[in-house]
Parts: sequence; C-alpha cells; structure tokens
Amino acid sequence: MSSLHTVQVKRDYIVSTLARGSVDKYESLVDHLLSQNALNWEEYQSCTLMGQPLCSLVRDLLDNITCKGDAYCKIFLDALQKNETLPHEEQFCFQVPEDRSDSSYYLQCERPRIVQLIHNYIGALLQQLSDCEYISECEINNIQLPIFSPSQKARRLLDLIQLKGNEAARCVLEIIHNLEEGTIAQVTDECLSFHKKLKNIICAQTRFLSTYDGTENMCLQDVYTESILELSRTKHMLDHGDGSQSNLDLQNIFSDQGIINENADTIIILGDAGTGKSSLLQHIQHLWARGQAFQNFCFVFPFSCRRLCCITKPICLKALLFEQCCWPDRHQEEIFEFIMDHPSQVLIMFDGFDELKFSFTEDNRHCSPLEPTSIESVVFNLIEGNLMKDCMKVVTSRPDAVTVALRKYIKKEINLRGFSEEGIETFIKKHHNNPDISSGIISLVKSSSSLTGLCHIPVFCWIISKCHKELINCDYRSPQTMTDMYMLTLKHFLLHASTNLKRTQNILSERTNSVKRLGKIALSGLHEGLYVFSPQEIVKAEITKEDLSLGFLVISKNFLGQTSSQYYEFLHITFQCFFAALYIVMSDEMDSSILCQLYKWNRRKTNNSIMQRLPIPCLQPVFQRQTKMMLQNIEIRNLKITATFVAGLFSAVLNNLMVDSWHPEKLAKKCKTVKKCLAKAIQKHFKSIPPALPDEKKAMHAMPEFIWLIKCLYEMQDITLAQKAVQGFAVDHLKITYCGIGPAECTALAYVLKHLKNPVGIQLDHNSVGDTGIEQLIPCLHICHALYLRDNNITDKGLCSLLEHALAWPNFQKLALFNNGLTDNSMNSIALLLKNKQNLLSLRGHNRKMLEIFTGGIQSAIKTWQMF
Repeated sequence: MSSLHTVQVKRDYIVSTLARGSVDKYESLVDHLLSQNALNWEEYQSCTLMGQPLCSLVRDLLDNITCKGDAYCKIFLDALQKNETLPHEEQFCFQVPEDRSDSSYYLQCERPRIVQLIHNYIGALLQQLSDCEYISECEINNIQLPIFSPSQKARRLLDLIQLKGNEAARCVLEIIHNLEEGTIAQVTDECLSFHKKLKNIICAQTRFLSTYDGTENMCLQDVYTESILELSRTKHMLDHGDGSQSNLDLQNIFSDQGIINENADTIIILGDAGTGKSSLLQHIQHLWARGQAFQNFCFVFPFSCRRLCCITKPICLKALLFEQCCWPDRHQEEIFEFIMDHPSQVLIMFDGFDELKFSFTEDNRHCSPLEPTSIESVVFNLIEGNLMKDCMKVVTSRPDAVTVALRKYIKKEINLRGFSEEGIETFIKKHHNNPDISSGIISLVKSSSSLTGLCHIPVFCWIISKCHKELINCDYRSPQTMTDMYMLTLKHFLLHASTNLKRTQNILSERTNSVKRLGKIALSGLHEGLYVFSPQEIVKAEITKEDLSLGFLVISKNFLGQTSSQYYEFLHITFQCFFAALYIVMSDEMDSSILCQLYKWNRRKTNNSIMQRLPIPCLQPVFQRQTKMMLQNIEIRNLKITATFVAGLFSAVLNNLMVDSWHPEKLAKKCKTVKKCLAKAIQKHFKSIPPALPDEKKAMHAMPEFIWLIKCLYEMQDITLAQKAVQGFAVDHLKITYCGIGPAECTALAYVLKHLKNPVGIQLDHNSVGDTGIEQLIPCLHICHALYLRDNNITDKGLCSLLEHALAWPNFQKLALFNNGLTDNSMNSIALLLKNKQNLLSLRGHNRKMLEIFTGGIQSAIKTWQMF
C-alpha cells in the first residue's frame, strides 16, 4: 500500500488522534514537516493559525500533504512515527554551521532540535536578542504570553526570526552556540524576572546625576562627561619595555588589556577625591541597565561603602545581595543558586572603598555564602575570591587606601585622571544650555592658568560652573588655590541662603555660628570615621534647620527609601574636610598647639590602628580635653586635605576675611604657628636626604609627603615662606616619579621651586603632567638644567610651548620625552631649539623625525666647529 493510500485510508484515525492530543505535540509534528520541506512557509502558517480548532488545523495539514503526492505522504508518516516514539528531550549537539550565508534556512532545517534545545531558556535568548536590538519589547511580550507553553514560545520566536531575515537568524545561532558553550548563562524564567527587576531598579536609580549640592537632578545621559582612564603600569610592563601610558576606553574596562593578575577577579579604579569615581560607576550601571553595554553580565549589584559601614549586625552574602540591593519577588532560593552556579555572569561594585572603617585583612577567611559574619568579612572575602570566585568586582578608591595586601587580589588597576582640556569645555557646555553663559565660563577658565589646572578635577569644574556669576559679574578674585575654590562655594551658598546679606558684606560675619556648628560636626565625623550622620547625631551637634538650609549638609542618597528617618552627609568628602578646617581655624577649642599636630605625622602604622593613623606623639593623649584629641584618629588621607585647607585659610586674602569674622589676635597666632610648622616640616624633609656618594651628584627622591607639603605652601600664597622653605635645598637632582603629578600639583611645584638658588635636574617621569601641566611648570623651569618628562601624556602643543620658553633658559641642557603623544608637528620647534641652543647636551624621544633632526643638528655643529 502506498503512503498516499495509507494517509487517505487512516485519515479519520489520524485526525481524531492528533485532535485529542496536545497542541505542543501537533506543532512538533509540523516542525518535522517544515524542516524537511514538506511544507512551505505559507502552508505552515495556515496549519498553525491561532484561534482555530485543532481538528480543523489537522484536516488542513492532511489536505496539503495528500495534494503533494506519495513522497510527501511518506515524509508525513515518518514524522508521525518519530513524534510518537522518540522521547520528548532528544540529545542534540549543536554546532554553528561554517557557512552562515543562509542562517534562516539552517534554523528551518534544524527546527525540531532547536526547539527542544532552547525551550527551557527562552528568557535568556529573548534578552540577548533584545540587547542586540533584533526584537522589541512588544514582540517579547507577545512571545511570553502565559497561554503559551515553553515549546510554543520557542516556535513563535523562530517564526519571528524567520520574518526578520538572515542577520537576525545568524545572531540566534551565535546565542544558541554560546548557551551550549556556557559563555551565556542559561537563565530560567524566574531568573529573567529578577534580571528585569534589577535592571529597572538600577535604571531608575542611575537615570539622574545629582549635583554635589543635591539641588539639581539632570539626566545622566545628557550631562555625563567622560574622564581620562589610564591603565596603571606594572613592574612587569616596565621590565618588558611596555611602560607607556595607555588610555582606556570605558567599553574595554573588562577586557584583557592591562591585566596584572590573571588569578584575581577585582578591578580597582583609583582617583583622588573629586575626580568622578562615583559618577563613573553610575554611568557603567546605567549603560548596563539600559542594555547599551556590559551585557555579558546577567546581574549587577552596586553598593556604597558608606552605607555598608552602617551595617552592624552579622550578614551573609545572600542577605547582602538581596536585602541591601534588590529583593526577588519569588523563587529566592532558585535565583541565589543560579548566582552561585554562574559567578562569571555577576558583577559586584563597591564605591568608595577608602571610606570603609576597616583596613583590608586576609586573616578572617570565610567561604560560606549563607553563614552570617561581619560586613567587612563578606566584602574582603568577595575581593579575595573566597566567596564567589570568578565573580567580577569593581572597586573605587583613593590611591593611598590601597595596601600591599589588597593589591595581591587586583586583576586590573585603572587610574581616573579627571577631565582633559576638551572634557572641561564639554562639561561646562552640558551644564549650561545658554551658549553665551557657557562660552563666558570657558573664557574665564582659560584666562587663568591656575584655574585651568584646577578644573581638570571634576569637582572644581562643578564649583566654577555653579559659582560663575560671582566670578563674572562681581569681579571676585579669580581662584588661585583649592581653598579659594571652596571659599568661593561658601560665599555662593551663603549669598543664596540669605536675602539680607549683601554681596559687599563679609560672607562669614552673619553666619559664623552656623559655619562653626557645621565645622564641629565635620571634624567630629572625621575623627569617628563618619561620613553619614543620623538624625540623633544632627540633634546632638545642635545643627539647626537654618544650618541645614545653607545646603552643605544634604540628605544622604544612600538611605533613600531604606528608613523613615533622614540621614545627612556633606556635599562631598572634601567639603567635610573644608568645614573641619574652618572649625580648627575659628574655634577657641582648637589652640595653636593642635595645629602643630597637623604637620607632624609620618607613614608608620601602629598594630592596633584601623587605618593609617596619626603617629606618636599624636597617638599619645597629650591633651586631657576631648575636643583637643579630635585629630587622633583621623585617617591620613582626610587629614592631608584638612591640613591643606587650614594652610589655605591663612593665605593673605582669606586670612583677612577670617579676621573680620573672628578674633584677629588669635588668628594671627595660629597663622604664625602654621607657617612655622610648614617651614620646619619641609626643612626636616631636606635634612633627611642622604649625602651623595663619591663622584656622584646629590639626589632626592620626593615622596608623597613632600608633594603634600609643597601644596600646603602653595595654598598659603606666601612668597616669603616659600623662599624660606627651600633655603636648605641643596641637591642636584630632584626625582618626582609615580607621584600622580597633575596640572594642579605642577602649579604648586612651580610656585615653590622657582625660588631655588642653584640649577637642578627635575625628573617627572610616569605622571600626568600633560600640556596644561607644562604651562604650569614654566615659571620654575628657568632654574632647571635637566627635565625628564617620560610618559606624561604630552602632545605637540605642550612641547612647542616648552621649547619656545627653553630658548631663553641659560641652564637648560637635557630633555627626555619618551612615551608621549608627539608627532612630526612639533619637529620645527625641536629643530629651532637645536639650532639656537648651543649648550644642549641631550634630547631623547621615540620619534624617527626627531632623530633625523637631531642628527642633522650635530652634523651642522661639526661643520661650524670645523670652520673655526
């Protein structure tokens, strides 16, 4: 009996059998027929039309098959047999075809097997296709209708891809291959639901970028400005000749570029206070939540270390992820099991690691994700990899918080350098839609080299953008120092908080008590390691509503929605240090003897210290009164900033402002003490320089403490003090490498070093001087006989400016420029230098054109010498 005759004879039986069965079973039969070309696309659609009784669909199918003859009826019977006898889950080893020119046809040929492969992971497939923008949210919702079984959802997805063409089909094949290989986690529907909830929450939390004062919420995508990201150079890289600075695109932050430890899972982003670390993490989170980048991570869990410090009870990893970030609506155990089984699909972020009250330690090993322990133990064991090995972690911190012990667990180290010159302009334009205002602010910044140097740091750029009216309209003195910038902000806020305060009045006279109360809670917070203040602490510090209305203490974003009470924090850690400095200067409780402790610390640690603490004698209870011991436990990095502000408040201009608001005789005594302490500190630094070896020049390798003291001297803006400070400086070579020298530090160095009496070689290799830093250094380079600027992001613009001035420097003899962004455009300036600078001994740089010019200069010099 022929196959056609068999189908005709058994038609009623086939119809009744298939009609009594499930829709899934019928559609599986149709899949087999479609895969073997027994049905074309139009026939397939008519046989699977939604809303039609199943018996009608079966009859239509039989009509189509019998009309095609005996061969197609045989295919039908074979498919029917397979559908009856084969198990529902058939083993299928999927391989992406080598020829992908007709991926749609391949999906059709392998349709039955592909349906079986993907039906349990349809959520992951839909998410990946959505991220690749091949399907819309509406199409996803149509496929995910609850009336469909998982297999039906898979078939409707394949139907949709068939209509979208070969590119979409190729993408599906790639995703299925990755599912098989395990490079994409096979996300269940429950995990997908949590994935969507997590994305929605993070998207909402990161949509707006709050200004430091919390008064404005601007769309992140509209105002975010990219900062410079640099990969840190390791000893291995330097030993193998790869010591050049390497700027990193944000999209490559998780790439293999710059890896220093293959076995580690933590990427650390380092930057000084105010360089935009928190904004960078917010930008990364927002890109992930919007599906625009970093989609290889299924789950992202962001944490603020400020908030983690407030967790006092024991906590386990599961509670940390779900209770402190996002709670799954259901199936918590299944979702957490997925997270633990697929750690490579999870990204955990810790913002502000330097603000943790606990120093990193390897002592407390903890491996259980469900056993409660201290919050610091959970965080540290995540970083070490004892918990969730292979889970990617991103940590932001100030550089001096990174210890040797922590560095062992760092996979990649990235430095955040703030804005480029173009970034400064972009930031200002994005924050001011009015072109006249933005161009006016940009002109103001460019008119002052010191202001340009400061604005490379985002927080200073924000201050100028916020306070531009005071600078443009009121003829306010252009800020020269960091303290000037913060005093400008203080004036701006006080003027806006009081309708009675005239612009010509002293900004501190009317609100002295408010400033002192804010200063006291700021200093107390630094002493106790507090950056967030509870309502009880606000009341205890006698902070009034009037004080809060000034706008320096704002409601903490880290506790919004977590508690009915309002917690407060300063606009930024630097503002907390600024108010602490104001309190030290203005308070009777802080006498001159306390000021000496600000400039007498060293880098040694005691065994029982939590962080880097003040050393002896500061650790000794010299003073009996508690108010005089507030400096005892302040972390070194915060103490540095506070002490720098104290020095700046005693500059001539700001000191006069303080005198009008406080007791002149007391301020004069404190000012004298600060000057004396600074001069002694830097002289002591010079005296510690070891004597030179026989036949060698005396050299000094500057440490971070030296740079900090130089910055304090600059903040005071006292030329006499700067001259006195460098009187004992008797070295031939000053080495300042790997010290994070940027444009602002260059300004301070130039202010002090220009008073040197004898020529000196200055080595600034491996910093971030840049073109702006070159401009800032020029005032002191006349005393320089050798200048080393390897690896400093210097371009032709900066070099041409340097060489133009170098023609007039009689002592200048050596210049090193390896690993900078130089091109042939600066060669004319180099040729001019070689032609006119007869005492030039050395010019080094990686540029073939430079070598040709230098060789030509030597040959010209030989010819000139032979003439005589």
